[in-house]
Amino acid sequence: MDSIWSRIGAMLSSLPSRSLSGFSAVIEAIRTTFRGDPELRKRVGFSVAMIALSAKMARADGVVTQDEVRAFHDIFEVPDGEMRNVQRLYQLAQQDTAGFEAYATQLAGLCGSGDENCLLLEDILDGLFFIAEADGHVHEREIAYLQRIAEIFRIDEVHFKRVLARHAQASDWDPYAVLDLAPDAAFEQVRKRYRSLVAENHPDRLIARGMPADLIAIATSRLAAINAAYEAIERSRVLA
Repeated sequence: MDSIWSRIGAMLSSLPSRSLSGFSAVIEAIRTTFRGDPELRKRVGFSVAMIALSAKMARADGVVTQDEVRAFHDIFEVPDGEMRNVQRLYQLAQQDTAGFEAYATQLAGLCGSGDENCLLLEDILDGLFFIAEADGHVHEREIAYLQRIAEIFRIDEVHFKRVLARHAQASDWDPYAVLDLAPDAAFEQVRKRYRSLVAENHPDRLIARGMPADLIAIATSRLAAINAAYEAIERSRVLA
């Protein structure tokens, strides 16, 4: 069975060179090429969203660090023969004069926005945070960029803060925010919420809702943050 990356490569190869002067042509190609397979279109849309918006984020921050490049490759476990297609899309997005807001709007249309497929769009946001924090700090410009992405994706403030909490620096880290709970929540409520989040964010569940299996690093990072938050709360309650 062809991988998601070989399907993206075949799609790019089918486009006339003149069609690739702007990234919008790629997004429209996804819409038409995979019209008959909504699930495959979601997976392709997710992958392309991660590539395009991370490229635009690098421009917003003004610098691409080697740590961010490594994080990008940690997420995209792409066969060597297909990496050129990822690089081609990344460079095209960086060079395109269109703003990231136009991309985000078009990509939300592929993946769904608001209540429909909202969790898949949150997965994209989480992946962008994963890349942003790779150099040890999520910079203010990156947070502003990601908050605007969340607004376009119609991810509400509560969900945005929960994603932000998972990627906060040590001095700002709040385990209750990671689990979206009040600090005075009963421990039974903490345990129930923790179990619900673990089940909801199991890699198989993420793949089922459209995250490509190649991007399992996002799910692993998210589960690690959820586990760490629960363990921190559990320790604090025992010591109290």
